[in-house]
Amino acid sequence: MTTNSSPTVQYLELLAPAKNKETAIAAIDHGADAVYIGAPSHGARRQAANTLEDIKEVVTYAHRFNVRVYVTVNTIVYDNELADVCELVWNLYSAGVDALIVQDMSLLRMNLPPIALHASTQCDIRTPSKARFLQDAGFSQLVLPRELSLDEIRAFSNAVDIPLEAFVHGALCVSYSGDCQASFLTTGRSANRGECAQICRYKFNLEDSRGNRLIEGKHLLSLKDMNRLDMLQDMADAGISSFKIEGRLKDIGYVKNVVAAYSDALNRIVAASDGKYRRRSRGTCEVTFTPDVTRSFNRGFTSYFLKDIHPGAHALASIDSPKWIGANVGVVKRQLSPRRVKAVLSCKLENGDGLGYFNGDGEFCGFRLNKIEGDIISTASDVAVPAGTQLYRNFDKQWNAALDKPTSRRTIGVNMSLRSCGDTLVLELTDNDGVNVAVSQIYAAEPAATPQTEARKRVLSKLGDTIFSLQALDDGVGSLFIPASVLTSLRRDGVDAMLHANESAYSFDYRRKADSQLSLPEGVTLSRHDNIANHEAATFYESIGCTVPKAAKAVETMKDDGTEMRVMQTRYCLRRELGACLKQGGAKKVPGQLFLTSGPDLRFRLDFDCANCRMNVIRVAR
Repeated sequence: MTTNSSPTVQYLELLAPAKNKETAIAAIDHGADAVYIGAPSHGARRQAANTLEDIKEVVTYAHRFNVRVYVTVNTIVYDNELADVCELVWNLYSAGVDALIVQDMSLLRMNLPPIALHASTQCDIRTPSKARFLQDAGFSQLVLPRELSLDEIRAFSNAVDIPLEAFVHGALCVSYSGDCQASFLTTGRSANRGECAQICRYKFNLEDSRGNRLIEGKHLLSLKDMNRLDMLQDMADAGISSFKIEGRLKDIGYVKNVVAAYSDALNRIVAASDGKYRRRSRGTCEVTFTPDVTRSFNRGFTSYFLKDIHPGAHALASIDSPKWIGANVGVVKRQLSPRRVKAVLSCKLENGDGLGYFNGDGEFCGFRLNKIEGDIISTASDVAVPAGTQLYRNFDKQWNAALDKPTSRRTIGVNMSLRSCGDTLVLELTDNDGVNVAVSQIYAAEPAATPQTEARKRVLSKLGDTIFSLQALDDGVGSLFIPASVLTSLRRDGVDAMLHANESAYSFDYRRKADSQLSLPEGVTLSRHDNIANHEAATFYESIGCTVPKAAKAVETMKDDGTEMRVMQTRYCLRRELGACLKQGGAKKVPGQLFLTSGPDLRFRLDFDCANCRMNVIRVAR
């Protein structure tokens, strides 16, 4: 006898960034299944903090569509801040937040409500054994490093039983997240405290041990942006369930465009999966534009290490500029005056577009197009662009103006059934997930002189100011006449009942219970790269049998003695980027010990760990 059992449905979550309340709501309207937003404090993007009142409004709106709200509290915490962070978490729990994205292990020791905790990418989860450790410590979701390949993701998926989250789009940190001290040790601004100075976007010279400059004034650590739009199916099949877009500092137009693009891609995966995959949230998004991620800020695109990276120039990095260059739109034929240029254009430009070019020093310079007349460009400021200069557009006024307007509406489809039971009218509403309500009103209907079915449908379908849309009406009233005012009252009561039913049906995840036999993975010892910044984090490790040496304390809590120190570890390798990979016979192209220098004070030595295919960036001793 054969028993047919349906496979378990795997829920896919598109996780969108939100700088503020307005951006969060836009992300939801354009297809996000979850949003992550900064707390009033202790988020890894200090400039993207939000009030509790705004977060609560986001939660109320999100939960109507079964969209989750995650709040970032993912900086390290100092001893004198522990009480404030604990109070903050209680306030976020009261606001209805679904989960916190955190880095500091002190939160595992605090007297917190049962809110779910997600391990931030700042936790530097490089191995399946560490992933298992964090799961056993009580985390409900893990944000994996950006550097993992598909095969490595599969190994993580096999090691844990909780959802795995991975970045799919946006800016890339060159260092493993959570293991970059370059900003703090050079500027006093800590990446682990939400204040990264983005040292990796600086201009550097590449020098040998004798001080000879091999490359001068290039952004040698500045990576392109991630784009995995065409690889979501592979990632889902490897075990990723939450697809994260980077960008809590990005504007609302960027979020609309990128979220809509990825939501459409996930919808196509779900539709072709024969029931294997399903979106986490509810509702249908009616987007009024065609998403195109190439038209939003980017430094060029890479899928990073998801698939094989071959040695070669510009495979991963954007060394000419850390800015958005934009699309090539033509070439200068000649300059007519400081503010007039004749050009051969490859596309139509509009007054107000933003254009740019590389000057003779290799700097990318921008200007606003004041007026376009045929092939004559009038600029809003003086420019110096010799014949042959390539022109790029990185601000499309028409595109951005369209995105500034309302561009999507998200609704939940409902079926209605209208019945007359004696002197009582009953309106029943049912959505696609089976949520069902019925409302009634006493009204003694009289026979109608003319057919009423279409008129009743017009009144009941007027749901434009709600989150619902009418899919079908089963009108069982027949030839009775019912005034529009009565139908309107029934419709309003039905919508209110559906909103309350949705709210009652919403299901929260709660904090996982920690394993009583928790211990660090075998062979792992604590170091300063674990970012232990307070006594509660230290006590957490001691409670599971670890010794916490003084050297394991976060650099932010120790006096800098100027000694040699590793400030970054990267999977990005400058040798590989330059086609000089030591493993593949390229040593002669760039021989000897290498250093990065910037200005009079910044000097880093590059050490190449070829066995593990990593590059260490070492601050030399002062």
